[in-house]
Amino acid sequence: MLEILVAVLILGLVVTTVLSSFNMVFSNAETLEATASVFEMGRTCLTRITLDLENAFILERPPYQPPGIDSPPDPYRFQGSAENKGGTALAKLRFTSRAHVALDRPRSNGIAEIVYYFQAAPGGGLRLKRADNLYPYPRFEESSIDPVLCENVKSLAFEYVDAEGKVFDEWDSESPRFGNATPVMVAVRLEIGDGDDSFGFQTTVALPLVRRKSG
Repeated sequence: MLEILVAVLILGLVVTTVLSSFNMVFSNAETLEATASVFEMGRTCLTRITLDLENAFILERPPYQPPGIDSPPDPYRFQGSAENKGGTALAKLRFTSRAHVALDRPRSNGIAEIVYYFQAAPGGGLRLKRADNLYPYPRFEESSIDPVLCENVKSLAFEYVDAEGKVFDEWDSESPRFGNATPVMVAVRLEIGDGDDSFGFQTTVALPLVRRKSG
């Protein structure tokens, strides 16, 4: 009887060890799957932003003329703003690009107005969304039908590099501050994650067209 009890005890210890190993394997598998999903989302988001910027359309001189006091803004202007909420960088960017995505609309090509902006997700957190409209460009408004580029965004920052290599966290091609010029490069820094976990992504994109500073 004693031998049977010892055998049962040993068997129980073996089964417990095996089950613990299985639980650890499955837990690690779920963690790896979630991590892979986040990396894929971040990679896809940066790929989309890169494609848009690599196809940016800029009106050059002499067709381009600096806006007068009462004249409408250049429809192909390049504008980036930076906002900081509680230590979180939430950049917004507006420019035009040949990388239009039709999304069941009748016209499938042309120069599109692209706007990246943030919207609160129903369950909390922030979504990065992408507005895409062909000319004539409507007044920008957030829309529920704009596709989501990325979920659970913790921060997004753009840095704009001018022809002299100076770096700015905001840009307005219609502003005398920049001499009605456009940046030559844009650096992108994106952080996404859930809870305490976060993953960073970054890239730098050279614009295909550049309007030099006036004067």
